[in-house]
Amino acid sequence: MTTALESERPPGSLRAKRTSMVKGLIKTIRPHQWVKNVFVMAPMVFHKDLVSTVTGGDPVLNLRVTGHAILATAVFCLLAGAVYTINDLVDVEADRLHPVKRNRPIASGTVPENIARILAGFLVVIALGIAFWRFRTPSGEVAWRFGAVAALYFVENLAYSFKLKKVAYLDVTMIAGGFVLRVWAGGLATNTKVSWYMFACTALLALFLGFGKRRHELEGEHAGKQRAALEAYTKTSLNITLLVTGLGAAATYFAYTLDPTTQEFFHSKYLWLTAPFTVFGIVRFLFIVSGRAGKGLKAESPTQEMLSDVPFVVNLIAWTAIIVAIIYQLRPGSP
Repeated sequence: MTTALESERPPGSLRAKRTSMVKGLIKTIRPHQWVKNVFVMAPMVFHKDLVSTVTGGDPVLNLRVTGHAILATAVFCLLAGAVYTINDLVDVEADRLHPVKRNRPIASGTVPENIARILAGFLVVIALGIAFWRFRTPSGEVAWRFGAVAALYFVENLAYSFKLKKVAYLDVTMIAGGFVLRVWAGGLATNTKVSWYMFACTALLALFLGFGKRRHELEGEHAGKQRAALEAYTKTSLNITLLVTGLGAAATYFAYTLDPTTQEFFHSKYLWLTAPFTVFGIVRFLFIVSGRAGKGLKAESPTQEMLSDVPFVVNLIAWTAIIVAIIYQLRPGSP
């Protein structure tokens, strides 16, 4: 029912307001951040389950496994959208003090808080509904373990949003835990065994990215007011943790490529050729979060900075292409 006040407004004004709110809702759930959920697909790709071989030897896309991996990734995207919305609701007052984050839809008033709460609840119900009832084991049983890990991911993020993000170093550890849960869930969704190398690489890389996010935020004008934990961080301490976790992630990945078990599984001794791309990505990220990769920091998150950095994106695409080519034995002229 249209109120008396709304009836006095020009129809075009109401449409513009509704359109603005819809755009604001989409912005609130941060689709550009969902790229992090590709970690859910990592177990499938590195277990050589992306394609299968049919009679005659021709490789074809493994539709069942790939479908499960895509659906599992979608579940985590929906949960991430809900978490971002809840986080913006929790941080609304602090965001209004930030020179960039005050333009977020909830902080700016474009999206009413009650609408944001409804959106978050809807996303959680849909995501967990799919997680608990859609996935099944090869024998046909409901794979509740995937749903349990997805629920744990959501609960962990709630704890982070309401309390733990205020505790320095524990906040980044929680972020890293979220990445590990993504990989674990991806293995469960596709019935793929996840190696300790993948868990270790994921944890170290996630810690590296998390500390990089804090380093990025520390460059902000209202850093202390925006995030309480930042008061306990210094640029020097973050530079040290970034160096340690970055070297740890690179070394673990390099060890994985040289492990005889890895080489035997992939029938290739050349996976180590992808290590330089990993090192470049880590170094480039350090330059990005420190503001030395170009004309300073413009985006509100390092993810946005990375996705707009041409050298980083080109390196990531090259690494992905070479990884797939080596793992799946792709050669020029192959079908």
